[in-house]
Amino acid sequence: MIVRTAQDMRNTPGRYGHGHGWESARLLLASDKMGFSLHETVVQEGHELTLEYRHHLEANYCLEGCGEVVNLANGEVHPIGPGVLYALDRNDRHILRATLGSLRLVCIFSPALAGTEKHVDGGYEPTIADESSE
Repeated sequence: MIVRTAQDMRNTPGRYGHGHGWESARLLLASDKMGFSLHETVVQEGHELTLEYRHHLEANYCLEGCGEVVNLANGEVHPIGPGVLYALDRNDRHILRATLGSLRLVCIFSPALAGTEKHVDGGYEPTIADESSE
């Protein structure tokens, strides 16, 4: 059995990611051998992220805040708020914006992220170590 808190991830190497306007507690990763990864991600009000996971499908469920997700393939804009799920079922390149309050999301990735993926050429790519462990 695995029992963790998002707060505990702040002090666990490889399980806490952050950047300008965002932070993510990586509650489950590939090393946990669950077949998916689970993250609690917060995007601060007024910030936006351009994202693309080319090798992972992703589902995001909003718990708090308001914003929007923009599909960069067709320009469609979808409002995001508490109780809204958006799934990136085609490895969609997208923009996530927090417009009113910070967005707090529960994010699931399949296959599981290792937590060491790097932003490369507009998308996130596995590191060499990640590829060898799959």
